[in-house]
Amino acid sequence: MSGQREPRLLIYSQDGLGLGHQRRTTLLADEFLRRCPRASALTVSDSPLGKFFSSGAGHDYCKLPSVQKVGPGNWRPVSLSSSFADVLDMRRAMLRTTVQAFRPDVLLVDHMPHGAMGELVPTLELLRSESTVVVLGLRDILDAPGVVRERWQLEGAYEAVERYYDRVLVYGSSDVFDVATEYDWPDAPRSKIRYCGYVCAPPPVASESVRSRNLDDSRDGALVVAMAGGGADAYPLFDALLDAVPSIQQARSCHLVLVTGPFLPAERQRDLVQRAEGLPVTVLPTVPDAVSFAASADLVVAMAGYNTTAEILSVGTPALLVPRSGPSAEQQMRAQLFAERGWVDWLPPADLCAETLGRAVVDALDTRWAMTPVRPPDLSGRTTGTERLIESFDQAGSGLMTAVEGLRDDDYLLA
Repeated sequence: MSGQREPRLLIYSQDGLGLGHQRRTTLLADEFLRRCPRASALTVSDSPLGKFFSSGAGHDYCKLPSVQKVGPGNWRPVSLSSSFADVLDMRRAMLRTTVQAFRPDVLLVDHMPHGAMGELVPTLELLRSESTVVVLGLRDILDAPGVVRERWQLEGAYEAVERYYDRVLVYGSSDVFDVATEYDWPDAPRSKIRYCGYVCAPPPVASESVRSRNLDDSRDGALVVAMAGGGADAYPLFDALLDAVPSIQQARSCHLVLVTGPFLPAERQRDLVQRAEGLPVTVLPTVPDAVSFAASADLVVAMAGYNTTAEILSVGTPALLVPRSGPSAEQQMRAQLFAERGWVDWLPPADLCAETLGRAVVDALDTRWAMTPVRPPDLSGRTTGTERLIESFDQAGSGLMTAVEGLRDDDYLLA
């Protein structure tokens, strides 16, 4: 599907409830377009919020009807009253039509090798006769190894990777979690894996305005920022944290900022706002740049989603992770593995209550400057992942890698 036109990257991202996949793919698209400013990147996704994250010139978004995974192999429409089968048929047709019209040089599939309930398979079959390079992008931890092995075997995911994909980019490090070994990949698809490091935004400078707005003129107080990504299942964390405020204040003067996320139910949001009245607590549904809030804090209390965790690590603020209890084991696995390496503290969700959380927050504040520096994780995923994508354009015959390296004035790809 290449030709004498701008390079084209198409991204498929299934993200019916949450922001994680859209955040990661937007960062990769922006880095790709920063390096190749005359290229085009089109993201096909189904987030109910549409294009939530701002993006630069050259990047657009195509919205699929939203669906949500409610259990292994069990999906339902988010908004439409139609049957899931009808919505799935619609999504299949939209995906195939979009690929035929856009004619990408590279297709980056996020997370699901054959799409939700196999919806990508007709499109992947179409591309087998085209020059498009098909790349799978995976966060390192998907779920407990036994669960992933069973589902991927049942759904034919291993065969899909072998049959349809040219490359597999893992957004993580093999020394933290070896995807091929833990998930028992067969030899053929295993050979396609390339680890990129963790994907996160460029770290901002800590903002004095964030601190001054929330700490007034107090130099002794600590700023604690709590965040939970999209926030759909974050209420237990915020609920316990609000109940813990009196005990935390007894031990340490501090101000809490709760960034609840856009998916926290409205009634839960109102409950938190009402309970925060009279307390040194600010409740915000979203902020323009959550990473700058994390960089400005003395401590971040957060759930253990991929993007939230990687971006906290990128700014170096001490973190206390409280992973969700389910339905997958992903967050608990990440929190435990990162804590074992000294990158974060964590509280198992089974231990979550006001008393234990309050004590953990005070302990983290008291010890934050006494922590022994440890080797940080590989956070180069945004740049390394983009480099691997650019290499894929050369495989597709677009000559993009040559243009990027040579910066030829006569090349139509770059200014």
